[in-house]
Formats: sequence, C-alpha cells, structure tokens
Amino acid sequence: MAVTGWFVALVAAGVVPLVLAGDAAWPVLALWLVLTALIGGIDLALAASPRRLALERKLPERVRLGEPARAELVVANLGRRMLRAVVRDGWEPSAGVVGSNRTRLSVPAGGRRRMSLTLVPVRRGDRLSEQVTIRSYGPLRLWARQATLASPARLRVLPPFRSRVHLPSRLARLRELDGRTPLLIRGQGTEFDSLREYVRGDDVRSIDWRASARRSDPEVPGAGRLMVRTWRPERDRRIVIVADTSRTAAARIADEPRLDTAFEATLLLSALASHAGDRVDFLAWDRRLRGRVHGASGPELLARLVDTMAGIDAELIEADWAAVPGAVRQVTSRRALVVLLTSIETPAAAQGLLDVLPQLTRDHIVVVASVANPALDDRVADLDDLGAVYRAAAAERARLDTARVAAAVRRLGAEVVVAPPAELPPDLADRYLALKAAGRL
Repeated sequence: MAVTGWFVALVAAGVVPLVLAGDAAWPVLALWLVLTALIGGIDLALAASPRRLALERKLPERVRLGEPARAELVVANLGRRMLRAVVRDGWEPSAGVVGSNRTRLSVPAGGRRRMSLTLVPVRRGDRLSEQVTIRSYGPLRLWARQATLASPARLRVLPPFRSRVHLPSRLARLRELDGRTPLLIRGQGTEFDSLREYVRGDDVRSIDWRASARRSDPEVPGAGRLMVRTWRPERDRRIVIVADTSRTAAARIADEPRLDTAFEATLLLSALASHAGDRVDFLAWDRRLRGRVHGASGPELLARLVDTMAGIDAELIEADWAAVPGAVRQVTSRRALVVLLTSIETPAAAQGLLDVLPQLTRDHIVVVASVANPALDDRVADLDDLGAVYRAAAAERARLDTARVAAAVRRLGAEVVVAPPAELPPDLADRYLALKAAGRL
C-alpha cells in the first residue's frame, strides 16, 4: 500500500474544522482522522489489483551504441475493475531511457494498453530490465496498491562502427591494388595477373622476354613488341587480430574506452580484409580468451564480430602476453598478419609484449596498434603557470615513453601504428593496404 499526496492534503485540510472547534478540538481531530482513513480505505478497496495483469514486451534484439531503440510494454488488465496506474519499467541507467520511465495508464477491465520508451544506450553489452513496478490507484487517488512483477527484457548493444565512413575510400584503394582499375602493382609476394604492352615508365624488371619474343610488331617487320607482366595482390591471406582486454584497455581516451577504439579498428580492418579476399580471425585476450571469431567471412564476419564484442569489457588485470604466440598458433600455422591492439604508453606496461614479439615476428608480420592521447599535445603547449608547466612536463614524459616503446617494437621487427582514437582505425587500414601494395601480404 502507498499513500499519495492527495491523502496528505486531505488530512491537512482537517486543520480548518480543528480551529473552528475551539475547546472540542481533540474529538474533532479524532473524528477527522477516522473519516479520512475510512475514505482512504474505500478508495483502496476500489483500486484494481496490480497483480492481476499480464505483461508483454516488444523491443528489438540488437541496436548499435548511441542509436535509439523503441521498447514497448503491453499491459493487459485481467481483473474486473478499472486500472488507474503508474507503470515504471525498471531499465538500468546505462540503457539510456529518454525522459521518464514512469507512464500513467488507464486500462479498462479486460482491456490492453501499450506504453513505449525510447532507449539510447550509453554502454555496449546486454542492457537489462528485470521487473516492472505498478502502482494502482483508487478513483480518488488517495491510497494505492503497489506490486513489482517479473518481466525480463534484454537489449544487446553492439559497437557503433563509426569508422565505416572510411571504408569506401579504402575499398577504392583496394580495387586499384587488386587490378580492377588500370593501376596494377608488382612485387614480391604477388600473384601474376596478365600481360600487356610495355609503356614508357614501366619497370623494366617486369618485362616478360619470352612473351615479347613471341609477339611480333605488325608495323615493323621482323621486330617484336615488349610485353610486361601485371600482378595483383595475393588473396586468401590470414589475418589474426588480438585485442588486449586487460586493465590498460579500460582507460578512457577522448571520452571513449581504449577497448572501444580497438573494436572500431578491428571492424574497419576486418571489413576491408574481407573484401580483399583475406581470412580474418579475432581474439580478445587478457589472461584468458575472452572472445573469439574464427572461420567467418563476408557479411557473417562482421555480424559475428559485433555480437562477440558486445559483451566484452576490460578486466582490471595484467595481460599474459606469454600465452599469445600459442593462441596465434592454434588459429593458424601459416605465415599471417598479426595485429596487436594494445597500449604502449609505458615501458613497464609493455614489457610483457616486448618479451614475446621476437617469437611472433619470426613467423608472422606483426603490427602493434595503440591509441594516442590527443590531450597530451594540449598539455605540452600550455605553459601559463607553474602548475601547467608541471603538467606539460608530465605530458612530454608520457609522449617520450610512448616513442621509446615504439622504437623498441620496431627494433624487434614489428610495425607500429599510434594515433588518436578517431584516426587509429583508418591509419591501421592504411597500413594494411601499404603491406598489400609492397607485396608483403
């Protein structure tokens, strides 16, 4: 049972007869309280039971982070009295309910009413609503019955994949590398495509002398035409992406968790590699395997990636890099491109990574991608007062530490991509295309 503000106002209204009663104030007060309690009891008796209801939910199974979703709740009155109620749908705060989650409903006996909420989730993963609380009022809205009914609901919030805006331009570059436009590349590790006539500016090393000897020039009797080979990048390469989900991935850079930026870079690179005909495997790793996508291609690849990423959050533990080479070997025994999405901010945090890099670079092409904090550049430039000078010194020290670790990674045979959150996904995609163009992949 719940008491409303109207009942409190009714009791307070008894001050008027109490003042007018004078010496007989106490009997009048007692009579007034009994009368208001009787009215409240009758009002409560006329209220519909909040337990004689049937609840039905309608909402999408999945939505991307930051996009609105409509969650509907159908309330069916199974009782014999009119239901006058306030219904509260108990979504957790990270579900991002727009406005109030309380809705007033009037449902006649045997009738149904629909309430809807707009959700704009602010976190990935499963956003839940386990219960619905219903407060049923009487005709005078003095007293109310209240009950909490179980009505579980789940909305899976997927990564937003904002970096897909960079995909068309990278696909155009990929088509150039793949020979679908007149620009064709040549180099070690590429597949032969076709022959064409030599034009000024072609690399003489691409001339096919045997084909040239067989090709006569009709304009010059007894002379031949030079033919050059064209090449296309090899397809069906293996790409293994390892996302670090340890404590360093929980840091927020530019108001976005480092792990979310790693997922954005993974999605863009996976979409690009899938169009290139390469096979992509994804591992989320800290001290154990947190998520894996293996053997998917085409549209299924991105669907499985976002579904796997949705439920992964950073753990406040240290990463076990010593087990990563073994995890990569379980995925593929062939030479592959291994992309490590982690933090290289401090030498101490990156020591485990540096220890295992020689094992990986011996068998694979390795790219280490890390998020840079753009706020450090602003701190370094701010020298207005003594406190700002100290902050600038700390920011410069952080940048130097990152540069030292990046240099150590390069000495061990791996490549490094360090960029702010908005730039890391396209920069990593560009590095993949550069490896394709150089014939290393």
